[in-house]
Amino acid sequence: MIHEIRTYNLKLGQLNEYWERFGEKLPARQELSKLGAHWYTEVGPLNQMVAVWPYESLEQRAEIRRAAEAGPNPIWPPDTSDLIVSMVSEIFLPAPFMEPLGERDIGPIYEMRIYTYPPEGMPQVLEAWGAAIPERLKFSSLAGCWYSEYGGTNNFIHIWAYKSFEERARVRAETREKGVWPPKGSVRPITQESKLLLPAPFSPMQ
Repeated sequence: MIHEIRTYNLKLGQLNEYWERFGEKLPARQELSKLGAHWYTEVGPLNQMVAVWPYESLEQRAEIRRAAEAGPNPIWPPDTSDLIVSMVSEIFLPAPFMEPLGERDIGPIYEMRIYTYPPEGMPQVLEAWGAAIPERLKFSSLAGCWYSEYGGTNNFIHIWAYKSFEERARVRAETREKGVWPPKGSVRPITQESKLLLPAPFSPMQ
């Protein structure tokens, strides 16, 4: 299983138009493969969209994209190029302890944290996180967790769901106070980045 995480930076004031065009074409696209999640930034780099598409393999991704874009009236992509400033596509593997993406009502606040680790550090990170995750999940839901295998190696993304900004602050303080989090024995990241997201209307994860 692989997940493609696509990050779009939109022109100012184009959020609703982007949603309308994306949502209009999405039903036909989902007949080929399902959208995993779709968020937009509330805090951090503004006017940014984050879409997650699961595939069985790189080969399946290529086959589905060819099918979606075939013919004189392709079902995908949506006609949003005039709304987008830039786009980055990255391929990640789901962490062993990550639940499959799907319809889940666990938000509406999502924190996306992006870490870069030292070379060769990922096995230790996954082991330490795997041991700590069961206790951490008692406090809030893990929406997704991935590590990079293709390009940008040693990158690690985890997205946590909260009912409110206040819950996020409380959970982070409580898990640190009780020694639940961060995971013990994990390699320290070299860089860290965080952004707060809200779900798009058509996202299966709300």
